[in-house]
Amino acid sequence: MLEKLRLVEARYLEMEARAAQPDFYNDPAAATKLLREQKRLEPVVTAYRKYRKAQKECVELREMLDGQLEPEMRQIAQEEYTDLKRELEDLEHELKILLLPRDPNDDKNVIMELRGGVGGEESALFAHSLFRMYSMYAASKGWTLELMNYNETELGGVKEADFMIVGDGAYSRLKFESGVHRVQRVPETESGGRVHTSTATVAVLPEVEQAEVDLRQEDIEMQVYRSSGAGGQHINKTSSAVRLIHKPTGIVVACQEERSQVQNREKCMQMLAAKLYEIEQSKLDAAVTSERRSQVGTGMRNERIRTYNFPQGRVTDHRIGLTLYKIDRIMDGDLDVLIDALVTAEQAEKLQKQES
Repeated sequence: MLEKLRLVEARYLEMEARAAQPDFYNDPAAATKLLREQKRLEPVVTAYRKYRKAQKECVELREMLDGQLEPEMRQIAQEEYTDLKRELEDLEHELKILLLPRDPNDDKNVIMELRGGVGGEESALFAHSLFRMYSMYAASKGWTLELMNYNETELGGVKEADFMIVGDGAYSRLKFESGVHRVQRVPETESGGRVHTSTATVAVLPEVEQAEVDLRQEDIEMQVYRSSGAGGQHINKTSSAVRLIHKPTGIVVACQEERSQVQNREKCMQMLAAKLYEIEQSKLDAAVTSERRSQVGTGMRNERIRTYNFPQGRVTDHRIGLTLYKIDRIMDGDLDVLIDALVTAEQAEKLQKQES
């Protein structure tokens, strides 16, 4: 581990020297890439330097304790030595986590898909609640949400919502949201006060450059149609909405939220590239429905990753067995308490595999 850390620090120092050169920004793309890598390595280098400093102090204190000391000084030195040994253990654990293999998509923006599942109108209303939750979470992180496709029901529920969240490390946090989300609550449409169980599905895809996938124009059929729903004077007057069909796989994507056909087509191309990338990464050769099914299943209640129980005020993540009685805060976008626990669980699993 220490040899790997020495190499990381050497790479970091090399990048620092390169960034100080006057011609550094002549190639903006290369500069951005290097600065992003430097930012990723910074916590590793900082922890490594703290570790070396604590290690040096530990050796010095050990030498003092092995020599002749007054009883009072020996007690002080022993306490400091004990504290430093504990700090070294903590830093070593932190460094092991920092050196774990990273998901190459972690720094990317995300494309998210929300769909109502089982439960009729209530499932659509719950999908709307989830859309609000993710919107508020993105805002709390300083991220930008760009709507791509949004179809709502007469009661304000969400049939389907496709959107991109743009922000540093968005995928590293939101990738844990893929799956079936189950809600237990009394629907607004229920006059008898009975608790209903419904589901909504969430799929999370990393944004990719179109150059990263084999996306040929001859494989794409484009259809245009009139937008529907809220959006202003242009709605239903111009054929600005775009639907793309990827003929080799049968993938269909649509976007109607931008005012121009060109903008909607560009958003569609981003969605299509992300879906094709997911298929390639997973080594699947089926249509995108197969890839989405691996994330969200069929929407049945027994395929849940998380349950939101409103009468009891609790949220349970079934993957790690975590239950929190903070449903109002979570529905208002306070997702870090859940995501942090999922990140920790993933790190623990990786550490266990690495050490076994």
